[in-house]
Amino acid sequence: MNDQHQIEAQLWEYIDGLSTPEERGFIEQLIASDQLWRSKYEELLQFNKSLNEEIELEQPSMRFTKNVMEEIARLHIAPAAKTYINKNIIYGIAGFMISLIVGFVIYAIAQIDWSAAATEPGRFTMDLSRIDFSRIDTSKIFSNTYVNAFMLVNVVLGLMLLDRYLAQQRKSWKKEGSGN
Repeated sequence: MNDQHQIEAQLWEYIDGLSTPEERGFIEQLIASDQLWRSKYEELLQFNKSLNEEIELEQPSMRFTKNVMEEIARLHIAPAAKTYINKNIIYGIAGFMISLIVGFVIYAIAQIDWSAAATEPGRFTMDLSRIDFSRIDTSKIFSNTYVNAFMLVNVVLGLMLLDRYLAQQRKSWKKEGSGN
């Protein structure tokens, strides 16, 4: 049975013109000398001719494109990303992140001892070996008035952003409820 499939596969390549010149010569010799190859070749050749002659390809109707477009128009198409992504939320998140970064930079600059002189003029040196990271006390950081004010402003801005988001959600829920 496997030989039968190999014969058909080689004959189809021969009929379709996909075989190499060496394979074509070999298959032509087999068709001329072997009865099984010759009968299978004639059967496949006849089938190939019937495919080309008898089968007519169906063509879509003249209104096919218009019918498809009308069907698509009846369906609810997802809106573009611009319409359902609220830019105010994106701007609020970006503003929060930028204010957080700016606050930390300002705090870091405020903690620098500008009166300390460098060992060499024109060169800034920092001795990290003097810092004991295991003894960092966060109570010193959060007792600073500027840090507390900055955190308070960020919490208030975050709550305002949450309130605006929830108000918009309430409006959209009311619209959906009244639309049905």
